[in-house]
Amino acid sequence: MNEPPRQAVILLSGGLDSTTTLAIARHAGFALHAMTFRYGQRHAREVEAARRIGQHLGVVHHRVCDIDLRQFGGSALTDDLEVPTARAVDEIGHGIPVTYVPARNTIFLSYALAWAETLGTGDIFLGVNAVDYSGYPDCRPEYIAAFQAMANLATKGAVEHTCPVTIHTPLIHWTKAQIIRRGLELDVDYSLTTSCYAPQEDSLACGRCDACLLRLRGFAENHVTDPIRYATSSP
Repeated sequence: MNEPPRQAVILLSGGLDSTTTLAIARHAGFALHAMTFRYGQRHAREVEAARRIGQHLGVVHHRVCDIDLRQFGGSALTDDLEVPTARAVDEIGHGIPVTYVPARNTIFLSYALAWAETLGTGDIFLGVNAVDYSGYPDCRPEYIAAFQAMANLATKGAVEHTCPVTIHTPLIHWTKAQIIRRGLELDVDYSLTTSCYAPQEDSLACGRCDACLLRLRGFAENHVTDPIRYATSSP
């Protein structure tokens, strides 16, 4: 008799990294439970993209959770602050930019931990990256290790030694080019994804924010055209 697939909770933002992570978890044989947040970000297109991706990749359940980080502000993604544009790609990752959302991954992982515990699993997937990233402190290996250690002190299954928690971060040491290459190997449809911090009219990606620049470089290094649409002024 075949064993039922292991359950996993995957944090799915609708972006390139989280979509690739979802595909990796699927390839590993996990039953996929996707969690997306409507957290007060400026652009609802992220949530719409996550819904499309979840349907395309066959998630078992997809939860969209509503929280409001706008009440705290402090980020260009949730507040009336200007998104940095046209930075040199090699400059990205030096210092913590204004697009960092305070405590976002801690909050998201806490929700994922609660859902995983009710599902009877300790497997949580997160698409953070510490190589081609934007200087976010909650994307570092040290942070992930600390959260996993905390989770194993805080949950019933871990304390009773029946369900230890593992935070899977398969992309954490990969460049954007390596992430895209693996996604293409897994037949990820990147036209469904969105990465831009400041999308233009008709949902065109700006091509100038940090997320767009890193994404464009990743596709260029794979000699593949990015399938999403960019504003005409983009590189």
